[in-house]
Amino acid sequence: MKKLRILVVGQGGREHALGWQLSQSPLVKKIFFAPGNSGTENLGENINIKVDEIEKLADFAKKEKIDLIIVGPELPLVLGIVDFFQKKGLKIIGPTKKASLIEGSKIFAKKLMSKYNIPTAKYEIFTNFHLAEKYLKKTTYPLVIKADGLCQGKGTKVCDNQKEAEEFLKKLMVKKIFGSAGEKVVIEECLTGQEISFMVITDGKDFLSFLPSQDHKRLLDNNQGPNTGGMGAYAPVPFVNKNLIKRIEKEIVSPTISALAKEGCSYQGILYPGLILTKKGPKVLEFNCRFGDPETQPLMMLLQSDLLAIFLSLIEGKLKKKKLVFKKGAAVCVVLAAKGYPGNYEKGGIIYGLDKIKNKDIQVF
Repeated sequence: MKKLRILVVGQGGREHALGWQLSQSPLVKKIFFAPGNSGTENLGENINIKVDEIEKLADFAKKEKIDLIIVGPELPLVLGIVDFFQKKGLKIIGPTKKASLIEGSKIFAKKLMSKYNIPTAKYEIFTNFHLAEKYLKKTTYPLVIKADGLCQGKGTKVCDNQKEAEEFLKKLMVKKIFGSAGEKVVIEECLTGQEISFMVITDGKDFLSFLPSQDHKRLLDNNQGPNTGGMGAYAPVPFVNKNLIKRIEKEIVSPTISALAKEGCSYQGILYPGLILTKKGPKVLEFNCRFGDPETQPLMMLLQSDLLAIFLSLIEGKLKKKKLVFKKGAAVCVVLAAKGYPGNYEKGGIIYGLDKIKNKDIQVF
């Protein structure tokens, strides 16, 4: 079988972990990363093209005869990179622009869940600030306010009282701190329970589940400090047993994949519902249309199957014949962040001492 040239789109620890796992496949000839980072250049070649420069990425893939493209972040997916690449005859892993709305629009996701009875929190949708403000005066607390569009994980807030809720609503809808992403909002009941990440890979009909994982959003120990893009993650999750996994697959994953197909947007790629385990069972907090970051890092450490072979069977619609096999034991990812994160922080600091790590069970992504 001919060896393949791969392009990984993205620049984070997630893309480094995916590249590291792919590099172990006997099917790989060369891996390119766009734009990549100082870790990915040890695995392949970094290309100075940003993730949203879709035409430039397509031109590069054509010119370099790339056999398969894997998209890390949500932005290019929501912008329609998959539709654009497929029109050019390029093989790419990820959902179409319409299917990516499951992450790109909280309102789209909520309406889909309502229509197809997929368990989630009760909610109201607002496109008018004054009507939303009125609603905040008569509802019960705590509640959750979510911007409709992409806000890099910062567009959601749990509000304990009316004052907090009004302040956040004003930031989204009046001050527009996230631009047009916050012009429409979802206001929903606040669910309680453990949160878990549950990722599957699907060809639009069949799917394979990765191990459940759990990430930690708060900056400091003991769940203190501001929310971040994730300070670490581990897998598997000890309190998620086989029965619960089956229930999540049956009540959430399967119905979502078939719901999207019925809505005329067959879903291919990674589907990642962020779940909360309530007393009444698992419910969806939000959907993501790609691998999680930092959850991907421990999952790639544990994955025993050839990830590239899995991706290829997705492209061929033969996922049903494959299985995801994981090593025994557990993996944990701890994020090192620059001082000042998640606010304004200094960039470009040098990390020393990586050459001193001799244990193959430790990877720095």
